[in-house]
Amino acid sequence: MIRAVLVEGLTLVGWLILAFYLVVTGVYVLIYASGVVELREHLRESRVSPPFNRFASPSLPTIAVIVPAYNEAPTIVDSIQALTDLNYSRKELLVVNDGSTDATLEELVAAFELREIEAEVPIDIDCAPIEAVYRSETIEELLVIDKENGGKGDALNAGVWFTDATLFCALDADSLIDRDGLLGAVEPFLRRPDEIAATGGSVRVANGCEIEYSQVKAVGTSGSFIAGLQEVEYLRAFYAGRLGYSRLRSLLIVSGAFGLFRTDFVREIGGYDTESVTEDFDLVVRLHRHLVERGEEYRVEFVPEPVVWTQVPANWGALDRQRRRWYRGLLDTLVRERDAIGNPRYGRIGLFVLPAYTLTEGLGPLVEGAGYVLVGLSVALGIVDPTLFVLFLAAANGIGILFSWIGVLSEVLSFRRYDDPADVLVLMGHGVLENLGYRQWKAVIAWRALFEYARGDTSWGEMTRERFTDPEATDTDPEDAD
Repeated sequence: MIRAVLVEGLTLVGWLILAFYLVVTGVYVLIYASGVVELREHLRESRVSPPFNRFASPSLPTIAVIVPAYNEAPTIVDSIQALTDLNYSRKELLVVNDGSTDATLEELVAAFELREIEAEVPIDIDCAPIEAVYRSETIEELLVIDKENGGKGDALNAGVWFTDATLFCALDADSLIDRDGLLGAVEPFLRRPDEIAATGGSVRVANGCEIEYSQVKAVGTSGSFIAGLQEVEYLRAFYAGRLGYSRLRSLLIVSGAFGLFRTDFVREIGGYDTESVTEDFDLVVRLHRHLVERGEEYRVEFVPEPVVWTQVPANWGALDRQRRRWYRGLLDTLVRERDAIGNPRYGRIGLFVLPAYTLTEGLGPLVEGAGYVLVGLSVALGIVDPTLFVLFLAAANGIGILFSWIGVLSEVLSFRRYDDPADVLVLMGHGVLENLGYRQWKAVIAWRALFEYARGDTSWGEMTRERFTDPEATDTDPEDAD
């Protein structure tokens, strides 16, 4: 009797898991197909030269590049030097030292000849106390805000309220932006100045690249297996996933490593949530809700050409901490915005993209992890034929490999930053291995993060940095991908 009930229950659960998988796969097919179409159209438009150089216009919007920095001494000088070399005439650089306990501030003072100045702190600024403001003697647009520790969102808020710039660019301190990165990211604001609320560029893996004078001179694959898996993961997330969501006007994530926002819109929603451990995802979701509720015609767009290069974890411990934090932040935002999920008031955001994220990114890893256990038990009890189980796994992983290869080939056939065929073969191989072990590991991580979220864990975890001249074997914590 007990066995019969168990068999019936496992059979029902098996069918539910299969149905869930088919729905999730359908969502991914829609997103990735849309991404391919968007990339094709974007490349076709980019080949058409405008009759004038819009980037030479004196009416370019001012951009404040805000860099929150906490214990970034090994990389902070390289990062800021790269920002001073950006090809954008109307920019200001705001580095927010968020109570660093290492030599971050001292490195900045020495490298850029900072001197303390009298600065009026905005009365409506909502962040941890500001202790001092410095300006560079050698780089006029560089300002450094030294404040007590309040977390990344708090540091970003200090910059958002301190600047008078029309737009601000949120940029991680452990990242290097291409020289034309701001020009690419601002282009949608010039095409649709009254509609664009935010844009996001691509985030790529710096591990394995040749870096000279704070710029990536040659792109190559990393010698680290763990970093190599993440290279494919980032390519798929940005050149397939982000492009697809942008095509459907449903982009929910503008990476904290490289995003450009209208300053007034972000102030209207109260800035970054200082309690969130994935402040970039939380901000964009709240921005969507705010603009929909106001009845605004707006867009949040992904721009594939501008790239920021970031170090990624090259050991399992650092990667484990990063991914558990990302998943806890995802759950926290989805739970807080649950009243918008499926709500027709929010249009495509409520009816499509939030449900899609809940299924694919929220429930997907949990169902997949549970499915491995339950299906394995079903095979052991003779409920499922082992051959059918193997065929199903082959099909599921085959689709995953195809999605990974779409991300790789989208980059290789469009932007051609990998010029060595051996690197392309390595990436394709990692696309296979990513789905045969790494993907299953992430399902386990999701379950661990779920239990942490349930008990109220909001930790970030300690990370260490390495200089960009030696990007291998780093324990960094870059912002998210998919």
